[in-house]
Amino acid sequence: MDDDDLRRGKPTLHKAFDEATAILVGDALQSLAFQILSADCDVLGADNRLAMVQLLSQAAGATGMVGGQSLDFEAVGVKLNIQQLEQMHSLKTGALIRCAVLLGGMSCEGISDSQMTALAAYADNIGLAFQVQDDILDVIGDTSKLGKPQGSDSEKNKPTYVSLLGLDEAKALANSLSDKAIASLQEFPASADTLRAIAAFVVSRLH
Repeated sequence: MDDDDLRRGKPTLHKAFDEATAILVGDALQSLAFQILSADCDVLGADNRLAMVQLLSQAAGATGMVGGQSLDFEAVGVKLNIQQLEQMHSLKTGALIRCAVLLGGMSCEGISDSQMTALAAYADNIGLAFQVQDDILDVIGDTSKLGKPQGSDSEKNKPTYVSLLGLDEAKALANSLSDKAIASLQEFPASADTLRAIAAFVVSRLH
C-alpha cells in the first residue's frame, strides 16, 4: 500500500514481481486464514469457530484493517490530532493484532470473561505501542536494520506520533503503552510470560 521497495530487508512483492501478483497473493493468504479457521476441529466447537471467523472478518475488513488503511490514505498531508491518529492506527495496525491475541484466548478451554477482557486491553496497548515505535524508527532507525526505507513516512508527508508529539514524548508514550499492556496481564500466571516479553520487545526493537 505504501509502495516501499523493501520489507524485512528484501524486495517487496510488488517490486520483486508485480502489483497483480501482490494483490493475488494477499487475497489467497486471507482466504487461507478463513479456510483454516472454518475447518473441522476436534478441540474447537462449531460455535467457537464461527465466532472466531466473525472476529477475523471484522478485524480484516471495513471495520478494521481496510478501514484504517483508508483513513491512512486520506490523512496524507493532513494534520491529525492524537485521537484521530489513534483511531486510524487502532484500525490499520491494531485490529489484526487484537484479533490475533483474542483468537489465542478463544482457543483456550475454560478462559474467563475477565481474562478475555484483559487480553483485549493487552492487545490494544501493544497494537498502539507497535505503531508508535514504528514512527520512532522512521526517524532514528537504520535502513539496514529496519529492513525497509528509513524516513519514508516523513518523505510522504504522513502524520505520525513523532511529528505530532515530538521524539521524546513519542518514546514516553510507547513505553507507557507497553507498561499498560504488561499490567493488564496481572491475573495470568507465568505461562503468559511470552506475551509480557512481546510487549517489552515491541518498544525495544530496532526493526
